[in-house]
Amino acid sequence: MPEEMGNELKFKAIDAEGRQIDCDTLFMFDSPETKKSYIVYTDNSIDEEGNTRVYASIYNPAELKITEGEDLAALELIPIETEKEWKIIETILEEMQNQVEEAE
Repeated sequence: MPEEMGNELKFKAIDAEGRQIDCDTLFMFDSPETKKSYIVYTDNSIDEEGNTRVYASIYNPAELKITEGEDLAALELIPIETEKEWKIIETILEEMQNQVEEAE
């Protein structure tokens, strides 16, 4: 299950065109099934349907460093390449969306 993020963690990513993008971490979690750690984040951009874009990557928790200002630093993000991993992330996002809708 996702870790609760007490303080919002921010980091900078480099996009495909080499531009630096500010990102906000939504949550991080470890999957016992895949034995990997995942980070789910957004650049706060909006897609053509009006939804906030959300991304996910694999990360190595041993590399996790948080700077004094609560920013992530020097974290290598590894692309998710399997359908199984995407399904795990999609399921968690759906559960979280359902919880938000029930709370409203």
